[in-house]
Amino acid sequence: MNFKPPTAAKTPTQATATAHPRRVDNVRLASASIVLTVFVLSFGDAIVKLVSADFSLWQLYVLRSLLAVPVLVALVKLPATPRPGPGQARGFMPVSLGWTALRSFLMVVMWGIYFIALPHVAFSVAASVLYTIPLFITLFSALFTGDRVGAKSWFAVGFGFIGVLVIVRPTADDFNLYALLPLLSAILFACAMILTRTKCRDESPKILALMQNILFIITGGIVSIALAIWQPLELAQINPFLFGVWAPLGAAQWLAVATLAATVVIGNTCGAYAYQNGPSATIAAFDYTYLIFSLLWGFLLFTEIPDLQSVAGMVMIAASGLIIIRQPRR
Repeated sequence: MNFKPPTAAKTPTQATATAHPRRVDNVRLASASIVLTVFVLSFGDAIVKLVSADFSLWQLYVLRSLLAVPVLVALVKLPATPRPGPGQARGFMPVSLGWTALRSFLMVVMWGIYFIALPHVAFSVAASVLYTIPLFITLFSALFTGDRVGAKSWFAVGFGFIGVLVIVRPTADDFNLYALLPLLSAILFACAMILTRTKCRDESPKILALMQNILFIITGGIVSIALAIWQPLELAQINPFLFGVWAPLGAAQWLAVATLAATVVIGNTCGAYAYQNGPSATIAAFDYTYLIFSLLWGFLLFTEIPDLQSVAGMVMIAASGLIIIRQPRR
């Protein structure tokens, strides 16, 4: 008769570790994911600039998200790898509806302001000014979350702002006021990221993406109805992308909308995977490849060749951002 010694009962800690094994970083795949993310998102932003004369911003909001939402719903329904903590998905409802709605609102306004600037500003210039985001995140972290920011980070913030001034040239004869809109977008994006860190930290990234696209549909629908009632014809002639009503779409326009929906889905999912499976500083460094891709799309789609002063400003902004994300926080 074989005797088997009794198996020791698992402690609660051991049981939790078995049920929720610790996730091991996959830095290579995470880095590849963030590069893919910024590749498709930069392409999507270039498409918005390319087709801005074909339909209104609000039509774009609604149609793009109408195609993206069903895909995001399917992704939310997919079984996820169990992980501890309160961030477990609760169906389609976020853990904190109010904070999630506020975050989504900031993102909707942020992208709207950025898209408004694109028809009037060189794509590479708009992208470079937008990527002052790490500067504002550092500033707001020090002001609102109690993070201690070192001297090198404060130097990087100032250096990055000088880079912005080098690009937009506020005293030059060819100064374009629209070039400041990406700067405002960067401020709003930084606010949304601070909110994500402090109030929406336990939310599922897929739920955040879903809620954001639902708000895109709601916002685009409300403004579209208001413009149809108001009918600001003079303003629509000056800026049809912002004040125009919905336009009939051909095959090329529907292809653009479908492409934009795909960039939203890929960008949200791959970006979330990247930051979940790799060190934030490493992933953020690869995030700056957006600037490289913006130069590529600017040249291929709009034959834009930035002058040396603009390139110098881009390098200054990128360098300041890399200094910031390499600094430890206390």
